[in-house]
Amino acid sequence: MKLLFLTFLLTLFSAVSMKSPIFGPQEVQSVEGGSASITCYYPDTSVNRHSRKYWCRQGAKGRCTTLISSEGYVSEEYRGRANLTNFPESNTFVVDIGHLTQSDVGHYKCGLGISSRGLSFDVSLEVRLGPGLVNDTQIYTADLGGTVTINCSFKAENSQKKKSVCKKIGQLCVLVTDSNGYVNPSYSGRAKLSIQGTSQLAYSLVISNLRLSDAGMYVCQAGDDSSHDKRNADLQVIKPEPELLYGDLRGSVTFDCALDPEKAKGAQFLCRVGSGEDCDVIINTLGKRAQNFEGRILLLLSDKKGLFSVHITGLRKEDAGLYLCGADSHGQPQDGSPTQAWELFVNEESVIPRSPSVVKGVVGGSVAVLCSYNPKETNSFKYWCRWENGQCLQLVGSKGLVKEQYEGRLALYEEPGNGTYTVILNQLTAQDAGFYWCLTSGDPHWRSTVELKIVEGEPSLKAPENVTAWLDETLQLPCHFPCKYYAYEKYWCKWSKTGCRTLPSKAEGPSQAFTDCNQRSQLVSLTLNPVTGGDEGWYWCGVKEGLRYAETVAVYVAVKQRVRGSQAVVPVNAAPSEEGSVRDIENKVIRDPSLFAEDRAAKDTGDLARGSGAPTDPDSSAGHSGGSHVLVSTLVPLALVLALGAVAVAVVRARHRKNVDRVSIRSYRTDISMSDFDNSRDFGANENTGASSITQETSLEGKDELSTTAEGTTQSEEPKKPKRSSKEEADMAYTAFLLQANSMAADAPDGPTEA
Repeated sequence: MKLLFLTFLLTLFSAVSMKSPIFGPQEVQSVEGGSASITCYYPDTSVNRHSRKYWCRQGAKGRCTTLISSEGYVSEEYRGRANLTNFPESNTFVVDIGHLTQSDVGHYKCGLGISSRGLSFDVSLEVRLGPGLVNDTQIYTADLGGTVTINCSFKAENSQKKKSVCKKIGQLCVLVTDSNGYVNPSYSGRAKLSIQGTSQLAYSLVISNLRLSDAGMYVCQAGDDSSHDKRNADLQVIKPEPELLYGDLRGSVTFDCALDPEKAKGAQFLCRVGSGEDCDVIINTLGKRAQNFEGRILLLLSDKKGLFSVHITGLRKEDAGLYLCGADSHGQPQDGSPTQAWELFVNEESVIPRSPSVVKGVVGGSVAVLCSYNPKETNSFKYWCRWENGQCLQLVGSKGLVKEQYEGRLALYEEPGNGTYTVILNQLTAQDAGFYWCLTSGDPHWRSTVELKIVEGEPSLKAPENVTAWLDETLQLPCHFPCKYYAYEKYWCKWSKTGCRTLPSKAEGPSQAFTDCNQRSQLVSLTLNPVTGGDEGWYWCGVKEGLRYAETVAVYVAVKQRVRGSQAVVPVNAAPSEEGSVRDIENKVIRDPSLFAEDRAAKDTGDLARGSGAPTDPDSSAGHSGGSHVLVSTLVPLALVLALGAVAVAVVRARHRKNVDRVSIRSYRTDISMSDFDNSRDFGANENTGASSITQETSLEGKDELSTTAEGTTQSEEPKKPKRSSKEEADMAYTAFLLQANSMAADAPDGPTEA
């Protein structure tokens, strides 16, 4: 029970210590007479850089006695053999201690501020016996993974007898190897007995690829009888102090692994030491990656053998711990494979701002990713890359670099002074899903990663995908915004590799593309007048709130030269078709019926004025000159022929459609039955006397159309007639047309007298 309680206390103290932003080595090992160097990290703030640094020794009652500090204080026992150096540029300070003795063994703290209340980290210092002879026992010291040679001597009378070395395990001495060729399986391939010769009266045991379990007492023996020779050797295997890595929560760290080039053979790897002795591989050059590091880890090889780097970004609290980097043919640590130890600390009091680790977009839509960087490095190069199979392929940079297949889709916006930049990716496809990294050429600790997920849905902004513009004409690009973006700033810009330059745009009022919130949805248009060759390219329509960008939609404008005489006119304000194409969406958005009303009214008024004038007497010479007489005699028969042809075609089509057809008269569309032509007898020429043409805008079947109605002005005193239907108005208009044509034909001097 007491042991369980002590274990709980140790765990509690360890957890409290790990929460401190001060970080250093948990254990420091050295040998008697040697030295130790302790590096302590602190958060990167101006206060910490100028605060007092100290090294103190913990007492029995929890009190920590200062031994040395950055203020120049050095205790009596440390004078002449210790010093403390602050390195503010790397946010560290180092305590160096020399001439270590057994009295230096104990528990210490390195910290900032006042010893009793400042931020600190616990360090355990262990001092072992150094090489030499102590009480007839030879002391040997070697590093983990290294090689040691244990020398054994014997007397001349035992030169021809068997030599052996065994290791004490409790009361037993287990044979390691002997001169007959036996090797213990646990030392197979690592232990070798070397006999120098009878003249030197010595032999040696060489053990390579040392393990922690190899430490202990060894006994050298020559001969088996009472005259045998025995020598004791104490082997101490020192675990190398791991390299320290200090990282901030949500930040990034880099493991720079440097292995012995002679031993670094095979696949490189980085593994994490668990609660036991197992080291779980998190990445290697054979393609293995741990699931919890997916999308946020990179392995970069160097041109020099034995050198490689591993980057981890998006640090989490659970990433802290002991790591090993190494090389082996299996891509994982094996007995004897070279390794390098790293201790990673994650500071939870991070200055790196929070940002979404996941962004979601829909096919055809867009996403805006906000990236953070060290505000002190405003002029650093910013870029964005896509993580794939442990590598990160650069897509866009702040110096005008955009990967070819992302042209028109990707842009990087810098926001000088606030430590952020924004990357916008639009025209999303299902293949865009994956992990992306925000990087700079400056402080690597600010690297971050984000996962892009493609979900079901439709883009919020609506605009045509491709538009054809005619040279020297006017083009109007429409863009619809839903009501949720009512208060956002709307903009149009032209895309280039260096960004997207904002262009003047105009709000056109409520958008008709959204039925649920028409009063708050908007239509914003961009006008190019006149269109030039340089206008061809990608245009973006988007919204933003302050410096934060939201959705965008991309439109490609192709500029063409209209061929002379071509009738393939593509008007800017064309009426929408029923096919639902991208071009139809554009035409529906920018249609303005009022633009047609004035033109058609002027045309209709002129035509009716010419057609409703009084007929000219052919016998009167005062009514016309000779030239006008010839002109009328030529045009009137031609008009009559065209009118008769139109009537004939209408009759044929009417019969073909079973007496129902749609006839267009001056842009007015209605239905006329063939049986209605008989009603023309009911209308005389006097019906149109004094009529004036008035153009009105009406709405038929929910669509905007134009109609021309005739209102009598000479009989205004008569009672108001019932309102005619659209069909009756069409009959009257058609009858008036026939009567006018008949009257003109009758008045022609040389033409026929009857229609």
